[in-house]
Amino acid sequence: MYQFILRRILLAIPTLLVVSFIVFSMIRLDPESVVAARLGEGYDPDSQAADDVRAEYGLDQPFYTEYVAYLGRLVSGDWGKSSISFKPVLEEMAPKIGVTLELSLLAVFFSVVIGVPVGVFSAMRQDRWPDYVLRSIAIFGLSVPGFLIATVTLALTAYYLDWIPPIRYTSIRENPWHNFQQMALPAFILSLATSASVMRYSRTMMLDVLRQDYIRTAWAKGLRERVVIFRHALKNALLPVVTVLGLTMALLVGGTLIFEQIFSLPGIGYWLVFSVIQRDFAPVQGVTLFFALAVVIINLVVDISYTVLDPRARR
Repeated sequence: MYQFILRRILLAIPTLLVVSFIVFSMIRLDPESVVAARLGEGYDPDSQAADDVRAEYGLDQPFYTEYVAYLGRLVSGDWGKSSISFKPVLEEMAPKIGVTLELSLLAVFFSVVIGVPVGVFSAMRQDRWPDYVLRSIAIFGLSVPGFLIATVTLALTAYYLDWIPPIRYTSIRENPWHNFQQMALPAFILSLATSASVMRYSRTMMLDVLRQDYIRTAWAKGLRERVVIFRHALKNALLPVVTVLGLTMALLVGGTLIFEQIFSLPGIGYWLVFSVIQRDFAPVQGVTLFFALAVVIINLVVDISYTVLDPRARR
């Protein structure tokens, strides 16, 4: 078990190095754009101020030398400073991570609560009208972009119900109920595509398990449908769903960007868009690295949890 975890961690290191190299290279594709963003388009390239900006970003150093120094700063916790607020990137990022993580976890919760029961029920009613209806809804959830549903929902609730989610963000520590009111709608809409994916996968796996010999034996023994489904079939059917949830969790972390913009949530995605507009390069690099690190960690957790649930996967 420990060797398996160690192998997964070692395999994650090259991925992070590749991402860090790409992120580091972004501002070096056009170094003068960094200077122009700080000093304005009409700056003097030979001025002392321009040289100071180049020295701050390491643009006056050889590429590979500065990359090694960049990795050292990342490991030590120095992810650069914002050119807008002049605060360290990690210091500004810390409170925003909580908002994005809360939105993602709430969306995963809705995905599980909606997707798994609906998928199981659809499998139990295979090729009947409830199955057709639920599968059609799942296809709709997968086909329609989430940002379109969010925009239409906000427009309809504002026009017909005279209600919109609270604009001012309230943390869960300040007021849990007010926080839930603000986060529930974007998390629910964000989870629709994931719920549809989980529903279809749960249905497929449940149908596969229901055709196994031990399930036929359970039916032949005269056990009730509830006992057969929940005690014998559901546990084995849901094991592969863990992998789907892990992959969708990684997608949700990055997918919160648009929803944080639409619902004015001060998360990582909102900050990323603001930094891109302001041409603030250090936060853009930091957020990109955070998303990559989050995906690697989520995949690692999924691999470990799957081996705990099914020891056969360790082989």
